[in-house]
Amino acid sequence: MADTIEGKNPVVEALKSGRPINKVLLARNIGLHSAVTEILNLSRSRRIPVEFVERRFIDKLAMTSSHQGVIAYTSIKEYVTLEDLLTISRDKKEPPLYCILDGIEDPYNLGAIIRSAEASGIHGVITRSRRAVGLTATVAKASAGAVEYVPVARVSNISQTMLALGRNSVWVVGIDQTGKIPYSQVDFKLPTAIVIGSEGKGLSDLVKKRCDSLAFIPMLGRITSLNASIAAALVMYEAFKQRGW
Repeated sequence: MADTIEGKNPVVEALKSGRPINKVLLARNIGLHSAVTEILNLSRSRRIPVEFVERRFIDKLAMTSSHQGVIAYTSIKEYVTLEDLLTISRDKKEPPLYCILDGIEDPYNLGAIIRSAEASGIHGVITRSRRAVGLTATVAKASAGAVEYVPVARVSNISQTMLALGRNSVWVVGIDQTGKIPYSQVDFKLPTAIVIGSEGKGLSDLVKKRCDSLAFIPMLGRITSLNASIAAALVMYEAFKQRGW
């Protein structure tokens, strides 16, 4: 499946049909005529991010010259909701176990995290809709097919989602080098959501504040952090080990 849809009417029809879409790009000088207004309204109703960018950027991305200043990035599968994830955990009759990603932008990292999540029994992955990679063909390839088996929820606000998980008795653990305990001392047998920060930046300040606890990954060398997908895999497999799967 193609990663993009080009042109006003094709994007309108894709939005109307309910096709999974990660993001819509519009040229800054496009003008708010009927088709563009419809794209904006449909995107807003489906909570799909819209970005206005320079037309030359769209020219560079487009496969044809008939894009009309409009490109939509498609998703390779449907996203689920947070409530869907909670239902999945109840149906499994297991304490919830999720991985929250606070702004992962590299599709290869996201694919690797989903692959580790599938192998370690994670019930679902939660990612944010803005300033983060969506479920693209590259992500699917990097996951070695695991994306077909791991539910992924896309939310507009990670910190609000963490509060909602707390209301459902899920303990939210952020992985950060400022944490007070090593990740191996976290009790992952409890209902838990593991929070992994973005590449380079780590956890955002607000997300860090909303965590119920922060745990660190002990490191002996001079490098102060691990690749996000490696960090996620280490912590998810600790949960796997503790739960005796």
